[in-house]
Formats: sequence, structure tokens, C-alpha cells
Amino acid sequence: MQLSKYFILFTLSLALSNCGDTTSANQSRLSIDTKEKSFMLGDTLNLTINNPKKLEVTNVSYALNGKPIENNAILNNVTLGNKTITATVQIEDKTETVTKTITVFNNIIPSIYKYEIVNTFPHDITSYTQGLEFYNGELYESTGQKKASKLRKINFETGEVLNNINLDDQYFGEGLTILNDKIYQLTWQAKRGFVYDVNTFEKISTFNYGTSKEGWGICNNGKTLFKSDGTEKIFMLNPDNLTEQGHIEVYTEKGKIPSLNELEWIDGKIFANIYQRNGVVIINPKTGGVEGVIDFKPLRKLVKQHPELDVLNGIAYHPERKTIFVTGKNWDKLFEVTIKKQ
Repeated sequence: MQLSKYFILFTLSLALSNCGDTTSANQSRLSIDTKEKSFMLGDTLNLTINNPKKLEVTNVSYALNGKPIENNAILNNVTLGNKTITATVQIEDKTETVTKTITVFNNIIPSIYKYEIVNTFPHDITSYTQGLEFYNGELYESTGQKKASKLRKINFETGEVLNNINLDDQYFGEGLTILNDKIYQLTWQAKRGFVYDVNTFEKISTFNYGTSKEGWGICNNGKTLFKSDGTEKIFMLNPDNLTEQGHIEVYTEKGKIPSLNELEWIDGKIFANIYQRNGVVIINPKTGGVEGVIDFKPLRKLVKQHPELDVLNGIAYHPERKTIFVTGKNWDKLFEVTIKKQ
């Protein structure tokens, strides 16, 4: 199947700005020509400067999102999504800066994965599941809804609650992850997260969000925290000071994937639940490219049907069993599954 049929044509916006005490770029009418209207990972970025007034240009240098690049650069070591090309143009003794926005898409079609249920366990039907994670063989869960949000440690085989604390009524609990005996729990719109001791559930500290809009899902790779905010962005956080250190944007070969929710780190990839879709995408954390899709929609029919039943949400990897546990908001079952590329 030709990838070219999936190209999305988009309008490239052009913003012109001054650099120093120079003639304005609007007067010179310089602009960047990228030749192509759409880009994929691996494409070559051919750049030229449109110079309709035939000004004497003595030097041009380019940058992509602030990092220097050469003309005819191959878009390999870049993340996906919206990028800004900046051209610094020397015209005799004056300098002008011209910018142009492009979007970079992934260069592969995501693989389809099928799943097989290997076990079914009980799950608290009143839990509005937001985060799910195993740590040292124990299952931890964060739940949502104001006046009903909780942090729990659970016996996954029986559903017994081994430890529980309730969040203050004003907080809507979201995702959680555990690193170095610390639980990191998000809240939704309060722009605040909590850090707990995993053994005692004692609250150690709180932290505020940076540029991310809200708190949705969170996971870690043993060094860095990865946080979603309900958009197509996943932010990288320093676990020591909880500052955001940049982000990736999640894209397929067709376009961006918004509504990223619960996250789980599995074998070097980020698994992300897509809110309201009852499915999971498998993301390359270096680029943001979607490499696989798992459709869990049939699972919802296997749980008790009731008025409060909501969507799939909750992904937890058990490294010893090498299986994935999934559930949903107000589901009465927790499913242990294996996945296989179709």
C-alpha cells in the first residue's frame, strides 16, 4: 500500500519577524520555500529563500525548532508534529529572520494487534479507574470523580483493597506511576499532582504542572516521567523536581492522535489509552510515532452493564507474567491479556 495516499495536505503558515536593528522582512518580502507541502519522517527538507526583490543575500542559516540544520537535511532524528523552520538571512550588513511552520507525520502505517484473555479477575465496580500500575508485584490504582477519588493498593486476584486513601473532595484523581518507592498521582484540572511513599501512602509533597494543560495519564521508564494532558502531547518530567523538560507529539502517517489518557511503559514503548475510543496506541517515545493499535472494544460487552458503566481506562504491565492488565471506569472485571501482532 502506498504511503503517499495517506499524505495530508496542509497549509503552511508564514510568520515574519525582525532580528535586531534591521529592515523589516515585510519590506523585503523574503520567505522560506520548502518545495513540498507535507513531510514524513525520513523525508529530505529542501529549503530555499524566495527573494522577489532580488536583494543581495550573502549568507543563510537554518534552524528547526531552534536547533541548527543544514539545507537538504533528512528528517530522521526529529520528533513528529508541528515544527518551526527559522532562516537567518544576511543581506549586506543587515540580518533578517524568516520563519515557517511545517508538520511532520510518521512514515509507517501502525500495525494492528489482537489480544487474548488469559484471566479475568474481580474489580470494584464503583472505581472510576484513571491509573493502573504494578510495582514489585503489587497492583496500584488511582480513581477519579470529585468526592470519590482514591489511591489504592489492591490484591489483583481477589479485588481486596490492601491500602486506601481518599483525596480531598475538591480533587479529581487521574493517572499514577511509581518510581523509586514514590507514587506520583495526577489530578485533572487542579494543575496539581501528589507524591506519596509507596509503603506507607504518606503524602511526601505536591507539585504543579508546567505548560501541560491538565493531568490525565502518567508512566515512567525508570528515569523519566511521561505525562499526558488530554491533547496529542506527552510531556517529559524530571522525577526529582517534577519540571517539564519538553514534549513529544503523537502522530500517525495520517495526522495527530488527541485525547491521550492513561499511559503505561512496556518494553521501551508507551502504551496510551485513547479516551472514548476503548483502544490503545503503541507509541515510539523517541519520535511520537504510533507503531501499533489495539482494539479493546469487545471487552466492554463482557462486564456488567449498568448506568454508570464508562469507557476502557487502565493499563498495567506485569513484567514477571509478561501480560497486560486492562479495565475501565466502573467495570466489575479486570482482564489479563496477551497481545500479538496481527
